[in-house]
Amino acid sequence: MKKWTVAALLLLGVAGADAQVRVGVNVNIGSQPDWGPVGYERADYYYLPDIESYYYVPTGQFIYLSNGRWTFAAHLPSRYSRYDLYSGYKVVINRPYAYRYYNDDRIRYSNYRIYNGKQKWKGKHYKHGKKHKHK
Repeated sequence: MKKWTVAALLLLGVAGADAQVRVGVNVNIGSQPDWGPVGYERADYYYLPDIESYYYVPTGQFIYLSNGRWTFAAHLPSRYSRYDLYSGYKVVINRPYAYRYYNDDRIRYSNYRIYNGKQKWKGKHYKHGKKHKHK
């Protein structure tokens, strides 16, 4: 009986350690930035209506038009140097190549331009307001 109890405990210990390893691997991949909207388990892209640009969460890259072509960069261009990521409105979009739907997104979310901090974000200090859920 003692052998069965020890064997069962060892088996449970190995299974528990395996589960912990899997959780640790998934936590850091594609984590959302502090300035991202709160309340979303998954976010592939953010559309930023104020500057008509996107942010690709998995790689941490901004996607914006430059001379008619999409540019992928770690930082926004200098023309947006005064743009505040914390107060600008973000629309969570979970579809592949979201920027390919730019013309639709630009029209659909035009009401959220110059929204000025009425959306909750992930940082320490939350601003109160409505959350917009992407359809």
